[in-house]
Amino acid sequence: MNHLKYFLKYIKFLTKARNTKGHGVHSPFVFQFLSNVIYTKNQYYCFAAIESIRNILNQNHQKLFIKDLGTGVDRESTISDIARKSVQERKFAELFFRIIHRYQFQNILELGTSLGITTAYLASNSSKSKCITLEGSTEIARIARESFRKLNLNNIQLIEGNIDNSLKGALDLLNSVDFVLIDANHQSKAVMSYFNLTLEYSGADTILVIDDIYWSDDMEVAWEFIKNHPKVTTTNDLFQLGIVFLKPDLHKNHYKLHY
Repeated sequence: MNHLKYFLKYIKFLTKARNTKGHGVHSPFVFQFLSNVIYTKNQYYCFAAIESIRNILNQNHQKLFIKDLGTGVDRESTISDIARKSVQERKFAELFFRIIHRYQFQNILELGTSLGITTAYLASNSSKSKCITLEGSTEIARIARESFRKLNLNNIQLIEGNIDNSLKGALDLLNSVDFVLIDANHQSKAVMSYFNLTLEYSGADTILVIDDIYWSDDMEVAWEFIKNHPKVTTTNDLFQLGIVFLKPDLHKNHYKLHY
């Protein structure tokens, strides 16, 4: 990622983004989503426990050898570096929890487990929900499983291996998806492929989140493809990620939002 270019994209985004809590939004559904999910800051019982695990990982300097199936580049990195650079910020992880909590979603899919912090937020709303998460790195998956064990999260199934090969099987296990987080291979071809396959298991109420939509020019290609897909009606662009709605009764709208 070119950091200067990314920063300039963010400045451009800010000039177009709404600073709103739903005011001026005509759709009742979108208004409620912005008011009660995006811009509420409610804290829930599980947040502190998950963040305590994040803090432990941030201070763990153990080195892992990572086989990155997305980029094809093998590398060595410390757990603390991964925790700081590759794990979702707390505010976004909490947002995912609020989405799942608000709509009581049961079938949850995550592409890209990383160290399992975000996964824990996805799975913590209800022990009756089913959360499947896909991770390419065996070493990272091992750390994630340990985090799940510490948090007593027994409703998570972590599937290791190349997501290109494991996604279809994971979707078949769930049969249908309520919430999907795509945060894995940051190449447009892969993201569009994951999105298209996931759509086959999605319904009108499914919400999908695409991470790092401005990560590169190539990722912007994927985001434009998703926004313009005929099944997509409304999107919320928070710069770091995009939230996708499939409700057919919504008008085609794409909101850029300060968050």
